[in-house]
Amino acid sequence: MGPFKLGEFEVYFLEDARFRLDGGAMFGVVPKPLWSRVAEADAQNRIPLTIRPMLVHAGERWVLIETGMDDKQGAKHRKIYGIESAGRLLEQLRALGLSPEDVDLVINTHLHFDHAGLNTISRDGRIVPLFTKARYLVQKQELYDATHVHERNRASYLPENVEPVAEAGMFEEVEGEVEVLPGLTLVPFPGHTLGQQGVVLRSQGRTLVYTADLMPTLAHAPLAYIMAYDLYPVTTLEVRKAFYPVWAEEGAWLATPHDPGAPLGRLVRDERGYRAEALSV
Repeated sequence: MGPFKLGEFEVYFLEDARFRLDGGAMFGVVPKPLWSRVAEADAQNRIPLTIRPMLVHAGERWVLIETGMDDKQGAKHRKIYGIESAGRLLEQLRALGLSPEDVDLVINTHLHFDHAGLNTISRDGRIVPLFTKARYLVQKQELYDATHVHERNRASYLPENVEPVAEAGMFEEVEGEVEVLPGLTLVPFPGHTLGQQGVVLRSQGRTLVYTADLMPTLAHAPLAYIMAYDLYPVTTLEVRKAFYPVWAEEGAWLATPHDPGAPLGRLVRDERGYRAEALSV
């Protein structure tokens, strides 16, 4: 779990939990004979996924991108989503000699339970913010949607991951593209949700993009491989068409949140379109 060097940044690719979601939902309109070439389904048609928070050491600051899953929802929730080892993020922080109190900034790309589950923790019968000395950075639109749920998104936005942080006044709402530290920029990636954001690191001529669910795994790189979970799939397509050429041209490293095998990859374009190849860390 040693650091990946990106210029002046030290980057750690963590793994909080492994889980399973329906393969058809994960690949949207792409038929199973195609997506099954890149993702193997179980008897319930679920494919293996992980949630990979990314920890960045920027000068004297520790920045955590995503907080992963927690076990607050209990056995039924674990069974539905095939969740294994939720909450490993805390073990991995300890292995690096860190505690939640050492984290200065938490960046929520969006507030779904698989990305923001350890925003909070159950302690002494209460659910409280876990990263007590951090600011939680989230797009204003995303926080609004997470606190004004409807039938299409309520299963993903769980109030126990959001309300305690909001009540403690620890969310810092941003709007649009914002450089929060030198070389570390939040960039809107709407489509999966309206308020989704990614994180772009730039240092010494190199670029690393935390893609959020704009590209949930490396297998989702082709333009049409868009999840049925995306609330605005055409917007996802438009955002991909805007950013893919830039990332391919500059050779950006791409860190996806859910790839079960590789934490890092890059885009390749050929006569068939875009694909991603895994990189060793």
